[in-house]
Amino acid sequence: MRIRRFVRLLPVVPSVLLLLAFLMAPVVWSFYASFTDAALSGKAARNPQWVGVDNYVRMFSDDSFPFAAWLTVVFVAASAVVGQNVLGLLIALLMTRSRKAVASWVGTAVVAAWVLPEIVAAFAAYAYFNRDGTLNQILGALGGEGADWLYSFPLLAIILANTWRGTAFSMLVYRAALADVPRDVSEAALMDGARGWQRLTFITLPLIRSSIATNLMLITLQTLAVFTLIWVMTAGGPANASTTLPVLAYQEAFKFGDIGYGTAVASVLILLGMVFGAIYVRLLREQKT
Repeated sequence: MRIRRFVRLLPVVPSVLLLLAFLMAPVVWSFYASFTDAALSGKAARNPQWVGVDNYVRMFSDDSFPFAAWLTVVFVAASAVVGQNVLGLLIALLMTRSRKAVASWVGTAVVAAWVLPEIVAAFAAYAYFNRDGTLNQILGALGGEGADWLYSFPLLAIILANTWRGTAFSMLVYRAALADVPRDVSEAALMDGARGWQRLTFITLPLIRSSIATNLMLITLQTLAVFTLIWVMTAGGPANASTTLPVLAYQEAFKFGDIGYGTAVASVLILLGMVFGAIYVRLLREQKT
């Protein structure tokens, strides 16, 4: 029996080794570097010294870290949990009730933003929200007055941009989930006089709750790691008004050359992702039981 189990596990060994080499090794190095004074240049670049928890003490005493953590929570909650998740579900519901031609056109339009390379999508969003960009041109043509969105409302701009780019993933997940909802259950509820919102609340959503939890876990972890979109659109500004934790880690490590402090911020981000992942996995297990 043991030999058979070992033989069955053999095909998985290369994948596990690759994950350890290219995923776990950088994570372990990041945690180690966060306890050193590693830098991009100078004496600490050649021979980093162990400084213990100094980087973490400095991080939690620095006003920029709690502010960046708060912006990260707002960004994830608004653009992923609310924006992508709710909008993706609404689009999926509308597509199931519309004609095939309309559903195909809407699906193509939504997915187009998702399949774009992140750097291309970021420049497109920058061009849209720029002071002389598409949004202000449209508002001007309608007789409205535009604003400098990337300066006056930078967090709102990156939330909308990330929602625009990531909604397609949620839409596809919910389209597949809604296709598996038994029609006879919905038809029986309709015969009993249940209205549309009642069927959605008491039948559809409970039947697809495992897909909802899975989607929330994936888009939350994806949004926690968003960097390119924010960096291209605002570079964390103005005055750190859109500096999330990934942007703060990059600035400290590569702009100011403090690798140790930057990896400390990145380590907190990794731990935050692990906490969110553990919560969602527990919810999935409870739903299965």
